[in-house]
Amino acid sequence: MKKKEVLKSLLFTVVIVIFLLLTSCGPVILSSRYNNPPPPWFYPNRVELVRYVYFPEYSIYYDLSARTYLYLDGGVWIRREVLPTRYQRIDLRRSRYERVRNYNDDNIRRYHEENNANRGRSNVNTPRNKRSRNQ
Repeated sequence: MKKKEVLKSLLFTVVIVIFLLLTSCGPVILSSRYNNPPPPWFYPNRVELVRYVYFPEYSIYYDLSARTYLYLDGGVWIRREVLPTRYQRIDLRRSRYERVRNYNDDNIRRYHEENNANRGRSNVNTPRNKRSRNQ
């Protein structure tokens, strides 16, 4: 009986140590391409499940699992491995980005419309009080 208890506690300790080692290794990225590391601008500081990264200043997403950029071109979301020349001067390493948590669907248009479509736009169509309209 004593041996079984010792083995159980040893196994439990080994499992905990392995878990702690794995969680301290960096992000958990949903990916089908395990041999490709994340891009150099993506340095997360904790473990989390992330598929997309969003650059709000440019309305660009990066799909970490497919290793592709998603951006609007003429109202259509385009998915490419390399950004077009109009984005050449952007340094994504210095750009602010947000991790898109808890969204793993392929349809980024739906996510963008629900969460970021009106970000940064003015409220010109919002009615104001009568005094400010007459001035």
